[in-house]
Amino acid sequence: MNHRILCSDLDGTLLSTKSDVSVFTIAEINRIKPTTKIILVSARMPKAMRYIQKDLGIENEPIICYNGALVLDMENEIHSTLLDVEIIETLYELTQTYNIQLGLYYKDEWFVEENSERVTKEILYTKAEPIYQKTSKTLKEWKSRKIGAHKIMLMGTFETIEGIMPQLKAEYHSVMNIYRSNDTLIEVSPKSVSKLTAINLLIKNSYSFKDVIAFGDNYNDSEMLQRVDCGVAVGNARDEVKSLADYITLENAQDGVAHFLKLHFKI
Repeated sequence: MNHRILCSDLDGTLLSTKSDVSVFTIAEINRIKPTTKIILVSARMPKAMRYIQKDLGIENEPIICYNGALVLDMENEIHSTLLDVEIIETLYELTQTYNIQLGLYYKDEWFVEENSERVTKEILYTKAEPIYQKTSKTLKEWKSRKIGAHKIMLMGTFETIEGIMPQLKAEYHSVMNIYRSNDTLIEVSPKSVSKLTAINLLIKNSYSFKDVIAFGDNYNDSEMLQRVDCGVAVGNARDEVKSLADYITLENAQDGVAHFLKLHFKI
């Protein structure tokens, strides 16, 4: 294999821990990057991806943030799609009935109402700090700034997330991509974008999907793994994602991406 572009998800895929890439992964990326563009593709905010770019020595490459809702080339904004505040307000009303907290994201801004175990983990894993204020105040400020959300995180319990999911799909499926990250988290992004649409945006003028190899583990990686020339699921990926991939490598904690590159990727 000698694909010209490598696209990889971060959490549960390229990251061997919750927040960092391993020495082995850094070495493999350094080996192939002279002939291969390395594009990080994540649900994270930009500043939660920049330090990983730096560790890998690929600061000059573009990044795909928020599942494709924000695409940046260094500091230049290539693409941005937002969820309207009016839609977020109705979602906020719904989540209050389930006692679910919201995390609101716009560019490098992250807003939550209060600290919690989930927020503390997010700070630790992403090395980013939130702004603490009432969601109603954030939405009011966003209205005056004429902006919206690149991503919304719904944080609850297993029971509340189970309870709200059918209603979310019924009422918002036409305007939102709704991904269940784990038992207590749901991530929401604009319907018109995905990791795949963002990749297509970056490659359409000079490359094709035949030039792309991609790695992932979760539902929001499915479309990307299916469409590119070579889709690789890590061993810890969801079974549904594995069934769509061309290859399955070791788990992320076992440096699955790096092992696959060492075995199959020649330059």
